[in-house]
Amino acid sequence: MKVDTHQHFWRYNENDYPWMSAEMGALRRDFEPSDLQPLLQESAIDATVAVQARQSLRETEWLLELSRKHDFIKGVIGWVDLRSPHVAAQLERFAPHEKLRGVRHVIHDEPDDEFMLRRDFLTGISLLADFHLTYDLLLFPRHLTFAGELVRLYPAQSFVLDHIAKPSIRTREIQPWLADLQKLAACPNVFCKVSGMVTEANWNGWQAEDFNIYMDAVFRAFGSQRIMIGSDWPVCTLAGSYTRIMDIPKNYVARLSVDEQNAVWCRNPKAFYGLAE
Repeated sequence: MKVDTHQHFWRYNENDYPWMSAEMGALRRDFEPSDLQPLLQESAIDATVAVQARQSLRETEWLLELSRKHDFIKGVIGWVDLRSPHVAAQLERFAPHEKLRGVRHVIHDEPDDEFMLRRDFLTGISLLADFHLTYDLLLFPRHLTFAGELVRLYPAQSFVLDHIAKPSIRTREIQPWLADLQKLAACPNVFCKVSGMVTEANWNGWQAEDFNIYMDAVFRAFGSQRIMIGSDWPVCTLAGSYTRIMDIPKNYVARLSVDEQNAVWCRNPKAFYGLAE
């Protein structure tokens, strides 16, 4: 089973998706399972993890509803208000759903770079392990040092770094992203998604080899047993087709041993998120 561990769905409206800037006009329409399924078949991808794109409980409800209707959606990363005094009740409401595998907050859009270390947010994070839920870290490179503090506070909590923390590939940024990534990777409770790279490159002029130094760094830091692959569809379509984007990690991983390939595509997602076949 090959798993795309990071994709989104939405029914577009301006109020719910303020992060879609004018240059992202191609995203300002509906993207639903019927749009993605033929792309998965074309790329020989068997299953996906659907990730929140709105910070509302309605988003979590909707994604879980989609997962009930479409078997290829094996997991959902939803949203709950981790800062709320009612977060335990929100978790009790959603956690019994077998396909809710974790939660996420759009940390990199918060004006406070240390947002993830706020007391109320930490209280929410501290509850996730009791509900067997993972946490997706959506960061920019400047947040990596704070993420390191967070994950060390909760060694029993499983975290995964989305989009390799979005280094500026268009400017070939390496440091301090690399040093901070290596420090985060030293924490065994953190996995990493090779995803979201193309939208950090030149959308109209990238080449597959542009990403090799970043994938080299990620694989050296995390090892093949803590890496997963995601498309970031449909956001990735700003820079290319689903198949072309997924060919980047697919061709890179093909150089690994058969066991390592199986780990990255299947075993790691199943183990980290607890996905069913």
